[in-house]
Amino acid sequence: MSRNKKNKKEENDWKDRLGMVYSTNPDFEYDYDEEAEAETLPPNQQDLRVMLDRKNRKGKAATLVTGFVGTEDDLKDLGKMLKTKCGVGGSAKEGEIIIQGDVRDKVLNLLKDAGYKAKKSGG
Repeated sequence: MSRNKKNKKEENDWKDRLGMVYSTNPDFEYDYDEEAEAETLPPNQQDLRVMLDRKNRKGKAATLVTGFVGTEDDLKDLGKMLKTKCGVGGSAKEGEIIIQGDVRDKVLNLLKDAGYKAKKSGG
């Protein structure tokens, strides 16, 4: 990386270094904390909760699957499988899968058929 590009990168990443005070060492290189993704547990060790959620959705119901432990790619794959089998839309991010509509029973059956430990949660 050229010196000019490196300086521009260092100028733009100041938010990543908010905890750093000052260093007089001219050769100092800041260590960025890399978040390690959790290794995906096998389906029989996952403890998933399936619940109905209406918060921040303008009164529309959504089925929420929480408790997934694993990589973001595996979460998205599971979310895609559930959305496809239910024939609805949704999203998968931050350890949660959101499926549009009240399809708790169908999602629960699909998860159990795929070998996951899942149970209904909430009202």
